[in-house]
Amino acid sequence: MKFVDFAQIEVTAGNGGAGSVSFHREKFMPKGGPDGGDGGNGGSVIFLATSQLHTLQDIRYHRKYKAENGRAGEGRNRSGKKGNDIVIKVPVGTLIKNLENGEIVADMLEDGQKFLAAKGGNGGWGNQHFANSVNKAPRYAKPGLPGEYLKLELELKILADVGLVGFPNAGKSTLLSAVSAAKPKIADYPFTTLVPNLGIVKYGDFGSFVMADIPGLIEGAHLGKGLGGQFLRHIERTSILLFMVDVNEDDIKLTYETLLKELASFNKELLHKPRILCITKMDSVDINAYEDEFEVDIEVMHISSVTRYNIDKLIYKLAEYVE
Repeated sequence: MKFVDFAQIEVTAGNGGAGSVSFHREKFMPKGGPDGGDGGNGGSVIFLATSQLHTLQDIRYHRKYKAENGRAGEGRNRSGKKGNDIVIKVPVGTLIKNLENGEIVADMLEDGQKFLAAKGGNGGWGNQHFANSVNKAPRYAKPGLPGEYLKLELELKILADVGLVGFPNAGKSTLLSAVSAAKPKIADYPFTTLVPNLGIVKYGDFGSFVMADIPGLIEGAHLGKGLGGQFLRHIERTSILLFMVDVNEDDIKLTYETLLKELASFNKELLHKPRILCITKMDSVDINAYEDEFEVDIEVMHISSVTRYNIDKLIYKLAEYVE
């Protein structure tokens, strides 16, 4: 299934039904009073966050949503039926923006969360409301009000506690598969990961956190180059960033600084998140003889996802940050 994390749609609530102009008629009451019922309210457009969805794919190919109009009122004081609401299901983590002004109108962070995006128009009053001592037989009623209309932009930002950041083939997918039940595609060529993958990492008796494997970055990702740029938004919600660099890189410090620069260019706020530098694939070198030849201002850990070297230690270190 294709991963889709962005969509633009139009939503229109239903119009209110018109009020009725009607007069009571019975065999012995040929000139009864007004009894026109009110129009029904129009249906509204409501968003519902659900953990059962993981992409915006269905919404992207259904661009316009229209709720049902309210029914007109009828005689004998019968109100028109309310129009049916339309419910749009979105994945948890969906950000909803007003496309006209860029304002964030809702952040769907919890399963079952609802958001009223466009309210249906009120139904018009029937002529029964306009009778008075001067005009006992009003021949007018109010029309229904139009429903709200909005152009919206939907953006899915994955909810995860730990975000993995690294260039292609840094070992992110291998780590995710080693510490969780997730089964990301793994191969020895760049851009194996084409979509974000999530895994639940369990520790202790009851502890757990969510780890996100984001497609590998390249230099210029914040400008839209490569595959990583379109997924950078997914690490904005994480509690901690785990920078991953292959131990076989010619210059580990330069690689880390390049990754850091890409993140800063995309969103400087990411620099305020806690981060750990993880040197991967330690099974490919002599661990006993290896020494770091660089200095960085954050904690550094050395791991091998294949042999599970320091994996448990890493899990508990990440858990400390998440907690």
